[in-house]
Amino acid sequence: MRPALVLLLVAALLGAAAAPARAAGLEIGMEDERLLLGGGPDAVAAAADWKALGVDVVRIHAQWGSIAPRRRPAGFDAADPGDPRYGWGALDRAVGIARAAGLEVMLTVTGPGPAWTSRVPARHNPRWEPSATEFGRFAHAVAARYGGLVDRYLIWNEPNQPGWLQPQSECRRRVCTPVAPHVYRALVRAATPQIHAADPGSEVLLGELAPVGDPPRHASAPLAPLPFLRALGCVDRAYRPLRGGRCAGFKPAAADAFGYHPHPVRNAPDHVNPDRDEAQIADLPRLFATLDKLTARKRILTPGDRFPVHLTEFGYQTSPPDHAIGITLAQQARYLQQASYIAWRSGRVRSLSFYQWDDEPVLSRGPGTRAYTGWQSGLRFVDGRPKPALATFPAPLVIDRSRGVLWGQVRPDAAPEVTVMIRSRGEAAFRDLETVTAGADGAFELSLALEPGASYRYRWAPAPPLLGPAPAPRLSGTVDLARPEATRLRASES
Repeated sequence: MRPALVLLLVAALLGAAAAPARAAGLEIGMEDERLLLGGGPDAVAAAADWKALGVDVVRIHAQWGSIAPRRRPAGFDAADPGDPRYGWGALDRAVGIARAAGLEVMLTVTGPGPAWTSRVPARHNPRWEPSATEFGRFAHAVAARYGGLVDRYLIWNEPNQPGWLQPQSECRRRVCTPVAPHVYRALVRAATPQIHAADPGSEVLLGELAPVGDPPRHASAPLAPLPFLRALGCVDRAYRPLRGGRCAGFKPAAADAFGYHPHPVRNAPDHVNPDRDEAQIADLPRLFATLDKLTARKRILTPGDRFPVHLTEFGYQTSPPDHAIGITLAQQARYLQQASYIAWRSGRVRSLSFYQWDDEPVLSRGPGTRAYTGWQSGLRFVDGRPKPALATFPAPLVIDRSRGVLWGQVRPDAAPEVTVMIRSRGEAAFRDLETVTAGADGAFELSLALEPGASYRYRWAPAPPLLGPAPAPRLSGTVDLARPEATRLRASES
């Protein structure tokens, strides 16, 4: 698509009606900031590919410092998206490309902002205690501009990481107390009502936490997510209220749902992290319990009895290219499918967004892990070559041996009939086992007596077009129970 046509589309969409409702069940998302905000033919082609693969929603950062002026001009109205000092161009194009492909959009309204938005501007550090008032104005401008295109907003990316919010803690005589959770509570309290006022009926998410942290031994040490949440709610480890210091005059943060980034790094999706302060995807019950205790005590607020959860960023870096902390390409293909099953089965997770489409370039900045900086969790290498995970992405298949259950999710086609197939040990061909109807999100589950040494897959027929011949049936990958593997969850190979 030519740039001029993209701009015309954006202009039309910015005056469009509210975005359509999402399908019920587990929603599938994709995020690739570098690609979409860069725009151009590659971004247009990627969005079309995502739609064809069954992606429902795209996550894009509305980054304060990239949009607001570097220095505050006289008369600048930060709450007005029409103020000419705002630079919306890259975000307009990204949102327009995604919507033109038929994809929903959720915006992460995040810092760091310009340095003048810090409460201590003399530090020239935009991450340092950003002004909640100024952030609320920016959030209002974002929601006012994109309210006809977006109905979900995420407040701040990974506030428990010093690359996004500082200071994480305040340390005196080797004793550190958290600061970032209190700064973040103020940011949420400022942004949530501003977004709702500018875009009534929209969904606002708080959280967006990274899944791990370090012991708080210095001001920049990233905070683990569960202590961060307890500090956000001003409670101790026993969930008793704290009233002194930054908790004096406590007022809770409120939002419609909770966003989280449960990256497991190298852990398998069902491998529990022994650190009780951290929560990766295998530890979702631990995260849910923390949220529910805080909600029950009115230390964080949501309209219902408990927070719905969106997993808004998830992925595994691979080796190649990251030989320091990447997993194998075959593991990535299996683990992404297993994570989808875990998210779907939780009953609490509303969406799972994969990060990213293309690897970032590897930039060597020293020995060890610094030799592989950048992020390489894409379904494709940086040059566009597909990884094995791309082949299994549109039709994941997982067998839960502990429950005797086969699960899948047909992503590109709405609610098809799915035929589960089996190839018994010693047989040359697959045969039909049972036909089931998938839900609105394309997911299905079948209980069955697993045959030792058998292989399983499934087949479905895409909906026929209005014109032209019916498309050929499609096949998932295969789970071969004869392959030696000790894990409870077995996922298909491409």
